[in-house]
Amino acid sequence: MAIPSIADAHCDTLMLLVGERPKGSSLKDRLPGHLDLDRLLAAGVGLQFFALFTEPSHGSEQNLRRILEMIAQFHRSVAVSEGRLYPVLTAADVAPQEGRVGGLLAVEGMSSIGGSVEILEVMHRLGVRSAMLTWNERNSLADGALDQQSGGGLSHEGKRIVAAMQRLHMALDVSHLGERGFWDLLDSSEGPVLASHSNVRALRDHARNLTDEQIKALAARGGVIGMNFYTQFLVDTETATLGNLLQHIRHIADLVGAQHVGLGSDFDGISAAPERLQSVEDYPNLRAALEAAGFSASERAGILGGNLRRVLQTILE
Repeated sequence: MAIPSIADAHCDTLMLLVGERPKGSSLKDRLPGHLDLDRLLAAGVGLQFFALFTEPSHGSEQNLRRILEMIAQFHRSVAVSEGRLYPVLTAADVAPQEGRVGGLLAVEGMSSIGGSVEILEVMHRLGVRSAMLTWNERNSLADGALDQQSGGGLSHEGKRIVAAMQRLHMALDVSHLGERGFWDLLDSSEGPVLASHSNVRALRDHARNLTDEQIKALAARGGVIGMNFYTQFLVDTETATLGNLLQHIRHIADLVGAQHVGLGSDFDGISAAPERLQSVEDYPNLRAALEAAGFSASERAGILGGNLRRVLQTILE
């Protein structure tokens, strides 16, 4: 079996496992969504971020419980995977391993912790290695991308959480963060920063996408932007093509270099993806499209996984 080289910075599969799948299901089972363990391995995915997402409106106590359930589901999946799934905890875990998928736990919006550094530290002990301060809405840490009318950036609590994440060597993820919060986070931190699943606002004017100035600033810090496959973030029409996704990749590559582009599919969290990229099984189509678009072998390897791994090895070291 070939060494799995693809790395993806976002999927919502754990949310489905604790909410919509039969009790006892795991990533080892054949799942009806965009991915499962067998399909990840068959597609050549060796590193997969698993989001820990909860609806902010449900309240911090209920959301914290749901996050713990998703963490437990991940570790249960590891236990029954016969060694094919393992947790990514340190820089040494980032390198691809033959016949194995490394899973990295990432909190998507931290309204559940209420600004508690102690809860963050517990999550870290349970395997969480990446987090976004917000989802789309404002919380006690910062404004979300779709709720930034106040123009507010990071709160004192938000800056305290950023400092704790840096001390714990956790990845700071700016996807879903409001623009003022984006700049505050860069001012309050050091080292590479991720945008796990965001696209280019110059091509699709959506608050969830990044401006060219944000892209330049993130690249200057050595960061990576994971391309989101969601049709609504690629085009303003009902359907998108692989060509549309390649336009976003090309824009970033021309602006700051292909070494700052990665994948952040948002699989199992989106209702529409580009034609010929409907699940992880379609990754060969993306690989071929990158080659046809003129990206070199080294650029393709970086976009498909090498760039994200490089940043993670720096952060988790």
